Amino acid sequence: MSYAPIFAMKLRTYVQGGFMPAQLASHPCERNFVTSGNHDTQLASQLGPRHAVAMAMNTLPLSKKVQVISNLCEGASIRSVERLTETHRDTVMRLGRDVGEGCARLHDRLFKDLQVNLLEVDELWSYVGKKQGHLQIGDSVEFGDWYTFLGVDANRKAIVSYLTGRRDGASTDAFCLDLRARILNRPQISSDGYQPYVDAVEDAFGADVDYGQIVKEYAGGTEVVPLSHRYSPPRVVRTERIKVAGQPDPNKISTSYVERENLNVRMGNRRFTRLTNAFSKTQRNHMASVSLYVCYYNLCRVHGTLRTTPAMAMGVADHVWTAEELVVAALAKETAPESPKGCPSPKPTSTTVTPSAPVRFTVLRGGKDVE
Repeated sequence: MSYAPIFAMKLRTYVQGGFMPAQLASHPCERNFVTSGNHDTQLASQLGPRHAVAMAMNTLPLSKKVQVISNLCEGASIRSVERLTETHRDTVMRLGRDVGEGCARLHDRLFKDLQVNLLEVDELWSYVGKKQGHLQIGDSVEFGDWYTFLGVDANRKAIVSYLTGRRDGASTDAFCLDLRARILNRPQISSDGYQPYVDAVEDAFGADVDYGQIVKEYAGGTEVVPLSHRYSPPRVVRTERIKVAGQPDPNKISTSYVERENLNVRMGNRRFTRLTNAFSKTQRNHMASVSLYVCYYNLCRVHGTLRTTPAMAMGVADHVWTAEELVVAALAKETAPESPKGCPSPKPTSTTVTPSAPVRFTVLRGGKDVE
């Protein structure tokens, strides 16, 4: 039985002054927020109810954080994770956001100075708040269609670069610049017939690239689509491979692997699942969920064909990361400045702090009466 609904009601009452911390920790779900008899609980009760709730958020043990993140990375929804781990959904969402933003920094540190021979790029559709066609005057600027650009190494199946933005020239330019900053050698790049890629690849790589497009022609016109295939992709009737720049190998102009990665994202990230209410409500949470998935996929998941992780195949990791390692690395404190998108971050000086370690405060006596 899940105590999350009961806890949510008690938490609201407690914030209004109706419960003490000891009473708030009566259920397993509630112990993830406040631990009875803890020094932090006593201090929180002295500071007031609102401070108590804020301080209790930091007491989630590392094992519980790992459990939450592991479920999120396997395609579970926020409320499913709440029921499975007996952790309040607000805590699940905040933890996923914090770890996801840390994973973005981690990806910048690890995936740089790469040798990539075959690179496939594509865009994955999703939306925040509501679909583009449903927007109304006064809606948030975050709402509408968002696309996740993916750059996949066709040989080692790693996600080399990614970017979440609008499907326009500016986002395509930023994505290609980020690819160029991470790849050292001259790659062969394959994409679909999306026209902004032509200028973006040329601006980012110049003449140091072999670039080809595979253009697919789909069935349409007066062809009647059966009701059972209403949500299926249209049938491909013809494909054409076009050399755009350099001397790409026509037999290797393909987007099959990156399109398969699109499916992996939809299966591993609940926010991308179609025909559900699991879509993102804010842009920040949406982008963090993409970063979380990318790092988990590259570092922790063993690929069925490679028999190892994509990160090990790329040479950026020497072992299969556990979810605990990922959480600790993502939540590590960093002092390095953030780099603009398109340039890999410099190696930061980090102070690793075990997330589950409780924070202690020491009161120092002072004042005029102390000599």
